[in-house]
Amino acid sequence: MTPDPLPSAHQLLAFYLEAGVDCALAEEPANRLHDPEVAPKEAAKNPASPSLEQARPVRPAFAPAPAMPAEPMPSPDAAIASAREAARTAPSLEALRSLLETFDGCALKSTATRLVFADGNPKARIMFVGEAPGREEDIEGLPFVGRSGKLLDRMIAAIGLDRNAAYIANVIPWRPPGNRTPTPLETQICLPFIQRQIELVDPDILVTLGNPSTQTLLGTRDGIMKTRGRWLNYDTGTRSIRAMATFHPAYLLRSPSYKRMAWQDLRAIAKALAQTTP
Repeated sequence: MTPDPLPSAHQLLAFYLEAGVDCALAEEPANRLHDPEVAPKEAAKNPASPSLEQARPVRPAFAPAPAMPAEPMPSPDAAIASAREAARTAPSLEALRSLLETFDGCALKSTATRLVFADGNPKARIMFVGEAPGREEDIEGLPFVGRSGKLLDRMIAAIGLDRNAAYIANVIPWRPPGNRTPTPLETQICLPFIQRQIELVDPDILVTLGNPSTQTLLGTRDGIMKTRGRWLNYDTGTRSIRAMATFHPAYLLRSPSYKRMAWQDLRAIAKALAQTTP
């Protein structure tokens, strides 16, 4: 049997990109196959006549660069408390964005390319909130700009609006490495910022996209199948906002059969907007 040809460097890079591996977490590559214990063991077998190679110091094939001393991360409780205090003091969306730019309590900031704060009209009557940015969002610094973003644009258009008449954000403002699911701690650290963001936008209707943002913001443990299409209340502390959950556009791309249910949710949202006095 003829063995399969080895993949080229271009094919390997394309494979890793498709798998979601599109960022490096170290400046230098590390040789994981190097065993520093091998050379000393071979030298012990023949100590009287070491070879030239045995006499040379053993070093890895790829020597990692010296690590720079990193600032210690705050404890989880301290990071959450710091986020709550910082978010509480933000008097405007611009100030909140500036606080997030300088906030170091969430480790996701160190692996993301840039902050993904929001897009759309900050005075909009409707606000959409997803979970976290993806690769395209991390590159452009705007939420929902990839394939799921194009579908969200069509969903917004289905209720007679566009991005200039809506406000779009995520619970997590930094992309998790490889598009992995944010940890509960990362979500809790970022939660005060999105809560303050909703309070400052003060929309008439809040739409949570997908299960993670729905459970985080609306305080339910039910799955999206039970939660979607039902009107709930989101309490900002100063007023109650009508809220509805629907499917995340990325989920609809994977499961297009659920677009019919999403359309029903959008019709209910459009009706509520029409009945709400601006």
